[in-house]
Amino acid sequence: MLELKQIYKTFNRGTVNEKRAIDGLNLTLEEGDFVTVIGGNGAGKSTILNLIAGVFPVDAGSIRLNGTDVTNLPEHKRAKYLGRVFQDPMMGTAATMGIEENLALAYRRGKSRGLRKGISNDERKLYKEKLSILGLGLEDRMTSKVGLLSGGQRQALTLLMATLQKPDLLLLDEHTAALDPKTTDKVLQITENIVARDHLTTLMVTHNMKNAIQYGNRLIMMDAGRVVVDIRGEEKKNLTVRDLLDKFHLESDRMLLSE
Repeated sequence: MLELKQIYKTFNRGTVNEKRAIDGLNLTLEEGDFVTVIGGNGAGKSTILNLIAGVFPVDAGSIRLNGTDVTNLPEHKRAKYLGRVFQDPMMGTAATMGIEENLALAYRRGKSRGLRKGISNDERKLYKEKLSILGLGLEDRMTSKVGLLSGGQRQALTLLMATLQKPDLLLLDEHTAALDPKTTDKVLQITENIVARDHLTTLMVTHNMKNAIQYGNRLIMMDAGRVVVDIRGEEKKNLTVRDLLDKFHLESDRMLLSE
């Protein structure tokens, strides 16, 4: 579903602030993979998501999505393949519009937008059904302005919007980092339910090792723009935070010695 080959990205090239963010990264995701991504600040986690989404161009390498080479496609042309939820609950929704209006925008993403009536009764019924799955009572507040929602409600809505038209790839960029622990658990549970129900191929960046271990079928750890740990299957199920830290130090030391 996703294939990254020999990806390189350097910011501020030729200046004192030059930073190689991604250094020859290779990564392949199979259809239905739910991959959690962890690593320290500057490891390249969010940069990879931005390169996949087309926010930044790659310096070298190729990106293929569901068999299509999207390496040179601009961001707006990749949007039809991707769903994305950001760290900031304020992003991804229009605060001054109602819940159902936001859902209508997401539902019509990638479709021709000729002259048409407003939201149909069938659409409204669909949105109500989808909202009820979240378990937050939003199905009874469909005309409420999104700006009045809490951070957790807004993030759950953004997640629903990102998956309303099933994307080839769902990108989650620390989408619970701004939420309190109780709300984080709720949004992560909603995430897991939607990903499992729709069999979505997902890449979830998180700074929380416990969450990285608990969710998904595969875990990768990045350091200095490379993947240094890649764990899946039974090994991931039996993983502890201590195991993960030990693996990280071992692989990081090995990487330094090879340079």
